[in-house]
Amino acid sequence: MTLISSISGIRGTVNGRNGSNLTPIEVVKYASAYGTWINNKNSKSNNLIVVARDGRISGLILKEIVKSTLISMGIDVIDIDLSTTPTTQIIVQQKNANGGIILTASHNPKNWNALKLFNSKGEFLIKDEAEEIFNIVQNDIFNFKNEDDYGKIFYEKNAFKAHINEVINLKLVDRKNILRKKYKIVVDGINSSGGVIVPMLLKELGAEVIELNCNPDGNFSHNPEPLDINLSDLKQTVTKENADLGIALDPDVDRLVFVCENGLLFGEENTLVACSDYVLSKTKGSTVSNMSSSMSMDIITKKHGCNYYSSKIGEINVVEKMKEVNAIIGGEGNGGVIYPDSHYGRDALVGIVLFLSHLSELNINASELLDLYPKFFMIKDKINLNDDFNFKKFNDKIKSHYSKNSIDERDGIKIVFNKSWLHIRKSNTEPIIRIYSEAETKLDCEKIIKEIKSLI
Repeated sequence: MTLISSISGIRGTVNGRNGSNLTPIEVVKYASAYGTWINNKNSKSNNLIVVARDGRISGLILKEIVKSTLISMGIDVIDIDLSTTPTTQIIVQQKNANGGIILTASHNPKNWNALKLFNSKGEFLIKDEAEEIFNIVQNDIFNFKNEDDYGKIFYEKNAFKAHINEVINLKLVDRKNILRKKYKIVVDGINSSGGVIVPMLLKELGAEVIELNCNPDGNFSHNPEPLDINLSDLKQTVTKENADLGIALDPDVDRLVFVCENGLLFGEENTLVACSDYVLSKTKGSTVSNMSSSMSMDIITKKHGCNYYSSKIGEINVVEKMKEVNAIIGGEGNGGVIYPDSHYGRDALVGIVLFLSHLSELNINASELLDLYPKFFMIKDKINLNDDFNFKKFNDKIKSHYSKNSIDERDGIKIVFNKSWLHIRKSNTEPIIRIYSEAETKLDCEKIIKEIKSLI
């Protein structure tokens, strides 16, 4: 297994040989590099870092390693323990910390983990900052303190409550309307931190919550990526319990997928579309999603008379584009909603409150809301990479084959057809090539995917 270092963090499997997996030794190296980078940027003593973990079994021990490493560099640590990625980002802001680290490999299987690194704004590091840290690792230029100058550890036990309070008090959240509806909602917490914080949030909003896989012990009950194929239990439970809605989360709670009252998936691509539709109905402004997201986002934005922009893949790339165009909402088609009035990070809790505000205001059920949006079909496929795969040679072949079409090379290759598209790129988080296609019908999508696979 290859250890993957990118703007999305440092991730890998936690078992196996050092150098090619996220072993404790690698965790010390990258935590030391991050601590060195923080101290280099901030000359004052006692810099402050927020440290957290999702529900993964390996998170407990790796979090202690990170804490010990940072305090040995003279850095104070706020330990919020079991948490989510957006909670960690918000606590970095609220505590005026110099940065934050959460141990989470997001949608990857339970034998993976990662260090997600944040700056003092609670945002992912931009490319140049991440490369500075990778350079510190490569050149082994860590700076440790003597024992008299070690940092201190502080514990914050109310991080979830702080996050919930911040979210439900957002200006556009119609708390009164949501409370009036008394929704019945099934939550699939994938046995991670979302199984704790999301039921807490929903109960604050007057909902009856049916918990499914909400024990945060890290024993993921199914593949942790919140895709239709992995959510059969949730869909069945929604219909069995006559619930109004189902909610599926990934392990670090920055992605969000809804299930309609009839047991059909609302669709991860439509999470951002619905939330954006609601926000744009209240406040006019531009929107952003990444290049692999649905064409629906462009259509909905223009319906409100506003401008849509696309970005490269990766949360920080979306954030940078949002700042550039002063977007009022953005995100990724994987169910990640970024709402700057809260913070610049994908946040399932923000997505939930915006969606419920929209649903309750329209006074319709989820399937009726889904019918309001454009109908496209998307296939998200992938191919495992061999170590000797020549991606540049493959790119050249694709460009030659589709030379008569519009081609976008900002991130891999995206070929735009008439009312359809194909996007091929190397993943930031796994040793795979992602192949995404969207069209008006399943058949058209399958034809596009079949053609590109024949070229591979």
